[in-house]
Amino acid sequence: MKVRFQNGTIALNFISGDTRVRIHRVRTIGAATILFLAVIGSKVQRVGAQEQPAAAARPRLTLSTTSFEDGGIIPPKYTQLVPNPVSPELKWSYVPENTVSFVLIVHDPDGAAHMNLEDALHWMLFNIPGSVRELPEGAAQGPKFTDGTIQGKNGLGKAEYIGMGAGSAGPYHHYTFELFALDRKLDLGPDAIRADVLKAIDGHILGKAVLVGRFHR
Repeated sequence: MKVRFQNGTIALNFISGDTRVRIHRVRTIGAATILFLAVIGSKVQRVGAQEQPAAAARPRLTLSTTSFEDGGIIPPKYTQLVPNPVSPELKWSYVPENTVSFVLIVHDPDGAAHMNLEDALHWMLFNIPGSVRELPEGAAQGPKFTDGTIQGKNGLGKAEYIGMGAGSAGPYHHYTFELFALDRKLDLGPDAIRADVLKAIDGHILGKAVLVGRFHR
């Protein structure tokens, strides 16, 4: 509501959504009238605000696979139960705008092989092009892919995929696949370790997706 005073009269203009009401030449009769009009105007404005539809929430970055169910058991072909395990197929969707590259980190948060706070790192890729939406099964071939994707060093110091290998004596381990969408590429090579990658992506993460699979022998 807009109120304009002129020559002892009040000109009113109410606007609420598609409703427009104008009242001219209302005689002033004191402060009570002005207070009443202010209250009415406030209510009209609140009604107009309520009429605006809420913006739909944009879905977040999502990581999936046909190799196993999220939270399910990882099949033997991706694990150390076979002589030459391969990396599973991965797909992602709902990529944030302005994504330049992706980072994939696969680790076992239930393992502490080196007696420190670092868990077991099984696979790490970075500089996956922002236009890419999937990795085929067995994608871990060589330190650098033809599209520019780079394999960093895993927990054994090698630029390759390590199959899951939790022992049979303990509980299932929760192997975690983390995909980060970034607003830049990383100025790193195949000799990069996880600490290098995490430092480089800090402050450049547009979105993150997580997929978990369980395994023990």
